[in-house]
Amino acid sequence: MVSVLPQLQVLKGAALDLLFPRFCVGCGKEGIFICNSCEIELPRIEAPFCQKCGQPLTGGSGFSSAPPSFCPECANWESDIDGIRSPFRFEGVIRKAVHEFKYRNLRAVAGQLAQLMGDYLSTAGIPFDVIVPVPLHPKRLRERGYNQSLLLAGELGKITGFPVNDTGLVRKIYNLPQARTHSVAERRQNVIGIFAGVGEDLLAKKVLLVDDVTTSGATLNACAAALKTAGAASVWGLTLAREI
Repeated sequence: MVSVLPQLQVLKGAALDLLFPRFCVGCGKEGIFICNSCEIELPRIEAPFCQKCGQPLTGGSGFSSAPPSFCPECANWESDIDGIRSPFRFEGVIRKAVHEFKYRNLRAVAGQLAQLMGDYLSTAGIPFDVIVPVPLHPKRLRERGYNQSLLLAGELGKITGFPVNDTGLVRKIYNLPQARTHSVAERRQNVIGIFAGVGEDLLAKKVLLVDDVTTSGATLNACAAALKTAGAASVWGLTLAREI
């Protein structure tokens, strides 16, 4: 017997589009959250970039014409995370899309944002066999109503076919939001010890850690420390955008 679930999903989607039409967050054009014209203009991060945090690099120094491998912040950073990659700068349409997604309950945009991440991931060369979202503390989850990183991870799992584990990493301490800190040192201090690995599901796994935006990489690094303490083989971070 032929399943009717795919047809029902299509009908459900069409009905929702009629009731709540989609508009581009960039130009207001009806039909999709980021239209083709705006997508072409998205602020992509191009090489060369820091091999640790993914921040764009401006070039070499001294007599060398080759760009450095690491940005000044990462040159002497003994990090737990193996690397962080982001396809876009956190500005323009991407900033607007994340703001609507994260603070104005536009959960439906998760699929398109995850597709952009998936397109980037297909050529990024990041080793992984499981996707893990950055968790929210239960208190903040109750305040917001959803974890935007989990929504992105779930959609990315559908796109890539890799499993998503949202139970192997927890945020055990309610801390000051990173946006309220004022320096890289403060950001790193603010997240020390706030995450913990749970169980053995991620033992010896190559983890792809997913979040919406990174600034200093402090949160992703704190997650990586907890995951590796729990036995993860490697941890790479992937975010939609990077604040420059």
